[in-house]
Amino acid sequence: MAGDSMDIGEGYSSMMGLMYVFNLIVGTGALAMPSPIAEAGWLLSLIILIVLAFMSFVTVTFMTESMAAANAVLHFRTVKHLKKIIKNEDVIIDDCGGQQLVEQFDNDEVICNSAANEKVPLLLNSVDTITENSTEYFNITERIEMGKMAMLFFNKIGVNIFYVCIAIYLYGDLAIYAAAVSKSLKDVTCIYTPSGACNVTKNNSISCWNPDIPVTRGDAYRIYLLSFLLLLGPFTFFNVQKTKYLQVFTSLMRWLAFSTMIILAATAIIKGKGKGHPPIASLSGVPNLFGVCVYSFMCHHSLPSLITPIRDKSRIFRLFVIDYSLILVFYCLLSFTGIFAFDQIRDVYTLNFEPQNCNTSSTEESIVPESADFLRYFLALFPVFTLSTNFPIIAITLRNNLKSIFLNDNRNYSFFVQKLLFPLLAVVPPMAIAFITEDLTILVGITGSYAGAAIQYIIPALLVLYSRKSILASLGVGVTNRHASPFRHVAWIYFVLFWAAMCIVFVTVNHIITQK
Repeated sequence: MAGDSMDIGEGYSSMMGLMYVFNLIVGTGALAMPSPIAEAGWLLSLIILIVLAFMSFVTVTFMTESMAAANAVLHFRTVKHLKKIIKNEDVIIDDCGGQQLVEQFDNDEVICNSAANEKVPLLLNSVDTITENSTEYFNITERIEMGKMAMLFFNKIGVNIFYVCIAIYLYGDLAIYAAAVSKSLKDVTCIYTPSGACNVTKNNSISCWNPDIPVTRGDAYRIYLLSFLLLLGPFTFFNVQKTKYLQVFTSLMRWLAFSTMIILAATAIIKGKGKGHPPIASLSGVPNLFGVCVYSFMCHHSLPSLITPIRDKSRIFRLFVIDYSLILVFYCLLSFTGIFAFDQIRDVYTLNFEPQNCNTSSTEESIVPESADFLRYFLALFPVFTLSTNFPIIAITLRNNLKSIFLNDNRNYSFFVQKLLFPLLAVVPPMAIAFITEDLTILVGITGSYAGAAIQYIIPALLVLYSRKSILASLGVGVTNRHASPFRHVAWIYFVLFWAAMCIVFVTVNHIITQK
């Protein structure tokens, strides 16, 4: 997911890469998955999960091939430029003190990158040994982000459409994070329950703490949302990065919480305390399930940061097969134990384990031992710990993408536009959305169904299609991309595009019918 970018360092093994990809994909979406699965039915949901996991895997291979193609294009242009210089017996002199990496783009502009100075001697030495049909060009050695690939392979309109899609997705991400944190805080801290009442969490008109205090549960949600904005919003005006230790801490918290939820729910089912009776299939729950699943399998926008540092990329696709298989099993364990353990699934799954202030006996009360109140609070507040650390990162990423859409690098802008306007544009709209609704299932469903589908299906398919055309134009026929997708026939590309279009149409029509 967008906010879970990794601090990848110098490089790592394939096993470490597998762990990074796993941790990146398994995030916020997992918390929203049990609810739509319970609505769509266990058998239909299982089929949809398997199909969407496979489709996501297909487009991940498209992204990998596109990254290799982008590296090949840049390497080819660099070597071609250096050959031209050597042929003319020219000497490279620049402001980088003779330490540079040369890249030639479509406008023949030569760019100096002093950070990659050690690669110039290698390029210069390889000019005579690397032929234009060599597969060495396709080594994924440069981290080329999705936006840069769009600029390499798409026209200006396509680049703008890409940035609009990623911006919409990030807006949805921020709204989901803000709502999840505020909702978790509200449901944990609002301890008042009217006499004889239970499961009051959906009634925001009930008093939060005491009938004598005029603060309802809805008011508490908005107070926490405003506090969240005031505490974390200012980070959007600066540049911050997660540290390695914060990533480790977040990962440990995540796995402790997920493992605890699976064990508690499975234990309840084994002991005969499970109260869930989900249907076998229900089409009405499919639209939200589709959006949540797309959102939950999202990693495409962060693949360049994850794949490039892997030292041995010869078995990269085997790594993804293992990753997606493990993630599919994990999602099934988390979701299916939940839907059979609880009679009602909350839109944020951790809230099913929150302390219940009811006098009646219920599954929610019995699933966590009475002596383990700490677990109740830990699980209920888990989104607060993990999502808050990611919010500033996503907001800054969105801010930078908005600048890429609206600002021209060749113009000078005022301090207000550069430093104030775009941070505000990044945080205010998602907060407004979170103020309007706190329903995580709807937020995740819409974000995944539209912007998520574009980033996970449409853009990777178009990138691999146009990257192949670019390679053919640059390197000619007979060049072998060592990282070519196993689904290399062009029919797979058009099938993915057709699949994405049909899914979006189905979700839209179903939403319209549901609203009526």
